[in-house]
Amino acid sequence: MKINNKSRVLFVCLGNICRSPTAHGVFETLVAQQGMAALIDVDSAGTAAYHVGNSPDARSVSAAQERGYQLNHLRARQAVPQDFAEFTHILAMDEENLSHLKTIAPPEYQGHLGLFMDFAQCVEREVPDPYYGGNTGFEQVLDLVENASMGLIIKIQQERR
Repeated sequence: MKINNKSRVLFVCLGNICRSPTAHGVFETLVAQQGMAALIDVDSAGTAAYHVGNSPDARSVSAAQERGYQLNHLRARQAVPQDFAEFTHILAMDEENLSHLKTIAPPEYQGHLGLFMDFAQCVEREVPDPYYGGNTGFEQVLDLVENASMGLIIKIQQERR
């Protein structure tokens, strides 16, 4: 399933201010570095509407900037059933958000709905929420997201062949 011959990836966490915008910014940058920006669209959302319209958490923005990723242009939004008609890959940061997505997914969805960390080369299954922790949590999120992003790029390259 491709929309306009593009792969479309949606990253999802709870509030769309820490983990999913980090994944959005990192993946978007890595896709561009791989010369695939014309082939892959990227977005992010939250399962809850707590922060709709807000910028990513300042700690996420700062940690990302230190590694050369930009998140300032992103704004939080809530995941909606229409996303299943628009995205080829909908990837949750953890089991709880994946469970929520499964409740709003239409039975006819033909894309990939799963955990983002399924594409990583590590033992972690979830990207932990750094919101209530210290700055090291934001660094850990970046480490995990970078790892899984490379795996996802490889998977999409294989799907596009």
